[in-house]
This record gives sequence, C-alpha cells and structure tokens, in this order.
Amino acid sequence: MTCPALPDGFDLTDPDMLQQRVPLPEFAELRRTEPVRWIAQSDNVAGFQDEGYWAVTRHEDVKFVSTHPELFSSMLNTAIIRFNEHIERDAIDAQRLIILNMDPPEHTRVRQIVQRGFTPRSIRALEDTLRARAQGIVQSALAQEGSFDFVTQVACELPLQAIAELIGIPQEDRLKIFEWSNRMISYDDPEYAITEEVGQEAAMEVIAYAMNMAADRKKCPAKDIVTTLVAAEDEGNLGSDEFGMFVLALAVAGNETTRNAISHGMHAFLTHPDQWELFKRERPATTAEEIVRWATPVVSFQRTATQDTELGGKKIKQGDRVGIFYASANHDPYVFENPDTFDITRDPNPHLGFGGGGPHFCLGKSLAVMEINLIFNAIADAMPGLHLTGDPRRLRSAWINGVKELQVSVG
Repeated sequence: MTCPALPDGFDLTDPDMLQQRVPLPEFAELRRTEPVRWIAQSDNVAGFQDEGYWAVTRHEDVKFVSTHPELFSSMLNTAIIRFNEHIERDAIDAQRLIILNMDPPEHTRVRQIVQRGFTPRSIRALEDTLRARAQGIVQSALAQEGSFDFVTQVACELPLQAIAELIGIPQEDRLKIFEWSNRMISYDDPEYAITEEVGQEAAMEVIAYAMNMAADRKKCPAKDIVTTLVAAEDEGNLGSDEFGMFVLALAVAGNETTRNAISHGMHAFLTHPDQWELFKRERPATTAEEIVRWATPVVSFQRTATQDTELGGKKIKQGDRVGIFYASANHDPYVFENPDTFDITRDPNPHLGFGGGGPHFCLGKSLAVMEINLIFNAIADAMPGLHLTGDPRRLRSAWINGVKELQVSVG
C-alpha cells in the first residue's frame, strides 16, 4: 500500500521540520495507509553509512519492537536515530557503553544495579525535599518583573535539583549538568554552534565528574545512591567507568526529557485554559501522564534488526534500522479516544512517552511523574494567572521534542 500524501524525500527525522513542528498529520497518514514504511536517506545524512530506516508508527507495532530485543537491538547502531554525516563510526560505537544502548544480558546486569537507586522507597524519600524545592523555584520566578523565560527559570530547575539530590551532586554544580547535557544533545541546532566534537567533550566532562564522585565514595562511603552503586564493586556494583556512563545517561534521560515535558505541559495548559482551570480546581492524579503523552519529549528512538523478520506486512532485513516513533504511537486513535485533545482526566492512558515497555522502559518514570506533579502544583498555587507572552522557540533536533524558550508573565 502506498502513502501518496507524503512527498518523495520526506524524512520524519528531519531536524529542520522538527524545529517547526512534530509531523502529526504525516504520522496519521502513515498509521492509516502504511504503518511500517521505508524512509530513504541519502548522502549518509544520519551518520550510519546506509540508505535509510523503517518508520514504525502504530502503537501496537512500537510496543512489539520495544518488547522484542532479541529481534530488534539497541546496541548494534545505538538508540539514537540520527546523528549527522560528520560523525565517525567509532564515536557511535563508543555510545554502546551507555545503558540506553545496551541489549540483554549486559543491559539486564547494569539495570539491576542502577535500579537500586530508583526503588519506590528512595523516590518517596525525596518527595518532601523536592516539594520544597519546587515551591522555591516558583517563588524565585514570581519575583521576576515582566516577562520571563519559563524554560530556564522554572522547567529546567526541578529536574536538575532532583538529579543532584538523587545522586549527591552539590546543588551548586547542577548548572554544570545543565550545560553539559545541553551541549550533548544540541549538535543539530546552529544557534548553539555545537559541533559533534564539542558534544563529545561535554560527555567526557560528565563522565569524568561522575568517576571522580565514584572514586570519592569508594574512599569515604556515604548514605547516598553513589555509595550504593559503586562502593562494593566486587559485590556486583558498578565500576567507576560504568557509573560515569550511568550519570551521562541520567543527565539526558532525567534532565532533558522531564524539562521538556514541563515546558510543553505549561504551554498546553496556557493554550487550553479550560484544562488549566480544571487543574487548579481539582488537581487530577492523571495530569502528569497526559502531559507526557501530549509532549512526548523523545519523538523517536531506533532499533536494528538482528535477523530477517516481518512487521506490519513489510519484510525487514537483518541489519536494517527501525525507527520507533513514540509521538505517533501516542496519537493512535485505535488506542486513544480523541488523541489530538489535551485531556488531563484521560484514563486509562497507555501512552509510550516513557518507552514502549520491554527492557528499556524508563527507569525514572516515578520520579519524573513526581516532579511534574510537584512543579505544576506549585505553579497553580503561586502563579494561577500565568499567561503566555510569546510563542515557544523549539530546539532543532532529529529526535527530541524540545523547547528552548517559552516567554510567560505573571502580571
């Protein structure tokens, strides 16, 4: 079946397009006519020395790929669907050391270790501290005169402070994490003038910082997650280099994604005033999940076929890259009633904003949901009359649904 509504050469990972919009109409057309479609790429545009990838757009197919790592590998080409034509293959292969890009059984081993820091008890222990921090963040923003940038003044702060609390980073160092993570994922945005090399340097700074933390805890154990993960390396804990890679993943997965969910959530509330009034009045427990569905901060990841297989009626060859488009899955009308409606009372809400299940389902989901709830409760309490003073400025990226700036005012 063909998909005539998509012009030749249309690429769902085009960073110029994603800087303007998420291609929801095109996703809808693909789900309807060709839910698994070959997307041709030329001139090594994605950095993989191949001819393109399969775009998977239906909810059920995204879940299938996500839950069958024996057929669809994260390690072979990493989970990042597009780098750029200048990246060296060695730089791609080096990212296999990050948990996001591992396959079982190595992924299983590392995840079993790091999830010690994400137990329900450890997350609950952060709640009172993070509630106070959310209130402090909003009070600081409230002191701004006139319009201010919601992204830098509000949205980025709680995820950064939560990471600092979780792994024992001094709060005064949290802006280092902010800067490093921005440099790692902003290589497609010319405003930042970030080259692939600068991004790699930022990654090395994160790793070095984390490895120093690990070395300190081995010498002087403390009651924190770092000690839990590294202090007894010979007892099944992480080595210093593995801990460095864990913090590297956390800097993006725990910071960039939650920050963008909060930014998109605020924009959604202020452009859907009925939902903002409903939230201020009732604070539905379903709010955070709908914000994540609506925002889908990670538009897509990829897997690589480990053998010849079939999906959605298409024959996928061993070695083919397969793009799993969470943003499309989260608007699938076969799963969500009125998927293009922002509805904070939506229940059930089986969105894939935290991944499609399987081994790579988001380890920090409960922490992210807590942060979103805490920050919007604080905003509703202290800044109920917040309003937009400008359109959001979006990140130029091939796979992140990012907001660089969102001007708002309390006056």
